[in-house]
Amino acid sequence: MKVLVVCEYSGTVRDAFIAAGHDAMSCDLLPTDAPGPHYQGDVRDVIHGCWDLMIAHPPCTHLSVSGARHFESKKLDGRQQSAISFFMLLAKSDIPRIAVENPVCIMSSIWRKPDQVIHPWQFGHGETKATCLWLKGLPLLEPTDIVDGRENRIHRMPPSPDRWKKRSKTFAGIASAMAQQWGRI
Repeated sequence: MKVLVVCEYSGTVRDAFIAAGHDAMSCDLLPTDAPGPHYQGDVRDVIHGCWDLMIAHPPCTHLSVSGARHFESKKLDGRQQSAISFFMLLAKSDIPRIAVENPVCIMSSIWRKPDQVIHPWQFGHGETKATCLWLKGLPLLEPTDIVDGRENRIHRMPPSPDRWKKRSKTFAGIASAMAQQWGRI
């Protein structure tokens, strides 16, 4: 299966699909943190290839409800509309199977509710982090390793220059479940 992983600098999801025997490439404006097939640039340059599956992680900065206090200024200067348009470009792509992930965000009211909300603790990591999945042509992701512990580490991360990067990285257990379950379709 040819898999495009959009807005992924870490290579976590890409590498899980490669380990499962798929032809996967990540794409991001940033260079990849892990060696492997990666397109550094705008996804619009590569989205129209012959992909079987796309997993997209569009930036949530202007969409997430955790930043709701800033929505008014983001509406006025166009940042929020730009983020909505990019989200929809990915969600409405002609790729037959699509998963778009984001935290709880305004897309639930602007477009539609997510098909599923998952947490890392359902996939072997004792943490909470509500992650919404909007799916096209894919089944719900089944939990693989429900663990005790519901630490809210991501939310409580102290300020740092790379906090945004640490918060956006996909948990390995979720990436593995995507590759194992969606890679069989």
